[in-house]
Amino acid sequence: MEWFKTLNWAGVLEWLNTIVASLSQLLATAGVPEEYRPLAAFGLLYLGVTVVVLLFVLLLLKLLRKGKKPQTDEEVVAVEPEPEPEPEPEPEPEPEPEPEPEPTPGVLERFKNGLAKTQSSLVGRVDNLLRGRTSIDGDLIEDLEEILITADLGMATTQQLIKTLESSRSKGELASPDQVRQLLMEELAKILRFEGQQLDVTSAAPFVIMVVGVNGVGKTTTIGKLANQFARDGKKVVLGAGDTFRAAAAEQLQIWGERADVEVVCNVEGGDPSAVAFDAAKAAVARKADILLLDTAGRLHTKVNLMEELKKIRRVLDREIPGAPHEVLLVLDATTGQNALTQAKLFNEAVPLDGIALTKLDGTAKGGIVVAIAAELQIPVRFVGIGEQLDDLRPFDAEMFVSVLFDTK
Repeated sequence: MEWFKTLNWAGVLEWLNTIVASLSQLLATAGVPEEYRPLAAFGLLYLGVTVVVLLFVLLLLKLLRKGKKPQTDEEVVAVEPEPEPEPEPEPEPEPEPEPEPEPTPGVLERFKNGLAKTQSSLVGRVDNLLRGRTSIDGDLIEDLEEILITADLGMATTQQLIKTLESSRSKGELASPDQVRQLLMEELAKILRFEGQQLDVTSAAPFVIMVVGVNGVGKTTTIGKLANQFARDGKKVVLGAGDTFRAAAAEQLQIWGERADVEVVCNVEGGDPSAVAFDAAKAAVARKADILLLDTAGRLHTKVNLMEELKKIRRVLDREIPGAPHEVLLVLDATTGQNALTQAKLFNEAVPLDGIALTKLDGTAKGGIVVAIAAELQIPVRFVGIGEQLDDLRPFDAEMFVSVLFDTK
């Protein structure tokens, strides 16, 4: 600041006056009136000084910018703020394990479930009678006879069993309740066991099964389930809708045919059932089918004309396919008890029966009718229905039937 103190202000003022005088002369030359010249000269001087100062400031800023050292890439990187760390993601919850599907009951278990009511009605009552007994006397045999009759084994079958029990008791072979139970099991198995009772559908081609039975026993449903099982086993099946009198019977069979993907031969409602049998036999031969399942009418079994009609159908089948039908299968409803035995006798008189299909066994306590039919008619039970599913129409196994019936665990 020393230079500021030693500055000659008088010289500066003189220098300014000189500049103003020079500017006044320029303004006079430019035609500016004399009274305005001093003011205009000072204005120009002020303007000039302002411009000089601005230029000086700009020059100074430029010099300062050139003197600033630029940052290297490393320095730039170093001064960059560090990025904030990303928050750690929350761990995903472990998926809950899917519940394991419940295992499908096996054949034995389903059979046991189907026979539960019959088991309770027959074996359950027998076990209650034998429980706590130390000796086998006449009163016990008499009570046992009542149980067997009311379990729909039938009078003839019951008498046969009681006779065997009394004979063994008189010989001293029945000393305990367990021996009574064991003897009943053995005798029932003997009654139900037939030589060659297995159905062999490969013994003829086409193998013709003529299905008979009254309305309401599940005849058409049984045919549909059999068709499905045979087709699933690789057999080529043809169905014949021979029940031309029941409304919508043919339509019902066609639905089953679509499910099993098998051909169904039909005729007009109310037409001749023998004509359907004829057409179905021709179709089975032409298609080289393995099995022909023929439905038939099921009006009341007391009607003589129905039985004559069945005889006629049988003759037509035999004419078209020698030896047919190879199996006359009677469908019975187990819930009807002794009435089923009556039906079996009447149908057997009209068209000798080869086998029985007993439906709705799971819905009744009258499963003892299986034994009554086998004992009195000597006709094997081929199939039993133990539920509503397709696989619940099962080939009958006498050993399994008795084993399950007496298995109370």
